[in-house]
Amino acid sequence: MRIKSMLLSAMLMFATTSAQAADVLLKPFVLGSKAAGTVADKTAQVKTALTGGGYTVVGEYAPYAGANIIIVTNDELKKNAAASEHGGYGAVQRVAITEVDKDVQVSYTNPLYMANVYRMSGDLSGVAASLATALGKVEEFGSAKGMTAKQARKYHYMIGMEYFDEPSVLAEYGSYEEAVKAVDAKLSSNTNGISKVYRVDIPGKKESVFGVAMKGSGDAKYMDDNFIMKEIDFRNLKSTAHLPYEVLVSGNKVYALYARYRIAINFPDLSMMGKNSFMNIMDSPEAIRKALQNTVKK
Repeated sequence: MRIKSMLLSAMLMFATTSAQAADVLLKPFVLGSKAAGTVADKTAQVKTALTGGGYTVVGEYAPYAGANIIIVTNDELKKNAAASEHGGYGAVQRVAITEVDKDVQVSYTNPLYMANVYRMSGDLSGVAASLATALGKVEEFGSAKGMTAKQARKYHYMIGMEYFDEPSVLAEYGSYEEAVKAVDAKLSSNTNGISKVYRVDIPGKKESVFGVAMKGSGDAKYMDDNFIMKEIDFRNLKSTAHLPYEVLVSGNKVYALYARYRIAINFPDLSMMGKNSFMNIMDSPEAIRKALQNTVKK
């Protein structure tokens, strides 16, 4: 009788813990720290902390004045990417150093959130813990309410807009080897305002992810990173780690998440209309798709 009671108690505890875990609300970004300093000094400190925590810096991007982004990966990220369909999108984490008023914010993409919006096989809890140790964790931000893991895995902004599994096919080559070589060369040549920030090859898999900087003016301003972020990144805690955008080579095809999904996962609370809304960047999704396609096409 006592054994049955103990088993019942254990089952109830497990069920309660599972239910609580399912109800955890995840947000796109984590604020690591906020203090006086300079972007240059904080960048150096962050790099030291990241490499000391077992991360490899694969790229760096300063999209506009007062901001710098460090892109990193490690074995856990690459292993999880290899085990996930189109897991290359989640093979890196982005760490942003942003000057805001008299402080410098250090923030980073939330691995637990990204593991779910990218539908990865693992939850990246180890990455979340190691980034918190290396960079600190003050709070999660980027959404007032947040999403459960289940909600994040099936997220799209609204009816008629794209899901994670509805990316743009930018190009098709004869093989993975041909595709990745061509895309690397084209991004490295900096055409159409699109340039390479980093490349990570997924081990044991014919898949590579590239980070890209996007610059444009005049008619091409709608694909410009600075223009887009000025319109949508207006809150006190900055979502600079939204950048850079990704291009994925998987097999012999070249993909990019459509911007109505890629932007929305990091700005899920952005209103459809009004000041600082999606309406102000209405032309950006197609401008981004066309610029990427024109850059990497065969």
